Amino acid sequence: MSKVFTITEGLENLGALRTGGQGSVYKGRRMGPILTAVKLLPTPIYSESEEDKNFRNFKNEVAKLQKVNEIANPNVVKFLSSGITESGSLPYIEMEYIEGPDLCELLQPPHEKIFMLQEVIRVAYQLSNALAHCHQLGIKHGDIKSNNVKYNINTGNYVLLDFGMAILTEEQRRTSIRNAGAVEFMAPEQQDGDMLQQTDVYSFGIIMYELLTGQVPFPLEGNSETNRNQVMIAHLEAPIPDLLTARKAAMPQSWTDEKQAQEMQVPQWLLQVVNKCLEKKPGNRYTSAVELKEAIVNGSLSSDTKSQQGILLTENERLQAELDQQREAEKDKNKLLASLESVAISAGAKYNKDDGIYERSKSLVVLSKGAFAGIIIIAIAFMGLSLYAFLTKKAPVIDRRPIYTSGKGYLHPPYVLAPYDEKAAIDAITAAEIKRVAAKKKKAADAAATPAEKPKKRKKFLGLF
Repeated sequence: MSKVFTITEGLENLGALRTGGQGSVYKGRRMGPILTAVKLLPTPIYSESEEDKNFRNFKNEVAKLQKVNEIANPNVVKFLSSGITESGSLPYIEMEYIEGPDLCELLQPPHEKIFMLQEVIRVAYQLSNALAHCHQLGIKHGDIKSNNVKYNINTGNYVLLDFGMAILTEEQRRTSIRNAGAVEFMAPEQQDGDMLQQTDVYSFGIIMYELLTGQVPFPLEGNSETNRNQVMIAHLEAPIPDLLTARKAAMPQSWTDEKQAQEMQVPQWLLQVVNKCLEKKPGNRYTSAVELKEAIVNGSLSSDTKSQQGILLTENERLQAELDQQREAEKDKNKLLASLESVAISAGAKYNKDDGIYERSKSLVVLSKGAFAGIIIIAIAFMGLSLYAFLTKKAPVIDRRPIYTSGKGYLHPPYVLAPYDEKAAIDAITAAEIKRVAAKKKKAADAAATPAEKPKKRKKFLGLF
């Protein structure tokens, strides 16, 4: 894909991944093979000052979003940075790039039209875990849909992406929904621009319904204003189509009768969770994803199917182990940063809390944490290589041969350690002189034996040349 514009210095634009009413998502590259996903928001910011309302709102919402990474969660995309693009003055947020398909792609050929119950329960737990993490931090996602949940092929986790809606103002959100929002996943209250924690719960229920039946309760046929209004009205007024009937109709023909019968045994607790998520009134749903996650865990543990209970327990243990590993890695990183900070402070640098950088007083030198860490690492690597070269360096081979110079005979270098043998030196000089005289005589004899050729007389052309 062509590069339409520059994002910012040090962040290469590798082309658009997808576009929408809430903005566009681009694939970016920081250094070498490190890829990121960059969400561009639709409202330009022309003045990076507190007097600019758009900039002030963007900065405030980004500060909330940074809380997502304060506690590591394997089911939430990592937030990396934010800023204003160099061209277009568009605000952006940069997130880690997740390699793998999204839920929408996993429902398309060559995959089956519906998910197996075991995988549905796994998605339900991991997605509710991601939403509970956000809601505990006071962050509402606002754009939960199947193509905003990816399967990470490197970790085997389902990951919640794209927090672009979370940092839009109420006015921007209302405009975005009206023009290009994914109305199939929107809660009734979103049509008025409202965004609650129960709004995310409703969209969660839509995804569960889609995984179990192969389609959302109210599909969008075409993208005209009339079609969009019909779907929005259905969310407000129409009852949700029966889930079991829709699942039976979507059963893949490639499945055996026994497997189809087994896959129709949707646990009662899961049906109740989906139905409660899809209540029209926010007050009738789970108050937050924290309560939703508890319902999923409790429901699976009280189920008569022991295999489902084992799935949740095993999944919980695996995620907890992965979370512990991430926390240990975070501790190691913090220790390294602390040691680097002490070095910076001892060198006279001061930490600027507003910009997140170390700067030397009364100097134009300003180093970010990343740049400072890079310099220290390079210096350590250079010293290590120098030490290795010194330890493995072989002793130089000293050329002890005497050097012959015209007029001075053979000279011995000053670093020759062997005792000087005067007789051997005289013999070598005599032999070399005899050889030189003999060669000179031979050259003269060869020249005398060869007669000089007379120059040929050229005939004149027409007596003139």
